[in-house]
Amino acid sequence: MRFKMNNFSIETNVPTGFLRLEQVLKLIPVSKATWWSGCKTGQFPKPFKLAPRITAWRVSDIQSCIENFRPAKDTF
Repeated sequence: MRFKMNNFSIETNVPTGFLRLEQVLKLIPVSKATWWSGCKTGQFPKPFKLAPRITAWRVSDIQSCIENFRPAKDTF
């Protein structure tokens, strides 16, 4: 993605925008309760309130979360 402003341009590969909870859960398959618990403990990214009843997460935060994801070891 390229940003231009008055003969100044910036190249970036970081996606921009926001994802709603249902979109996030399609990428990170956990339950809603697990997701919210992880947000509270810092395991998952911090949500942003876009409006009183609209919560979303930055695309770049979700991408980083997926890249750094380490599944829990089996305890069998």
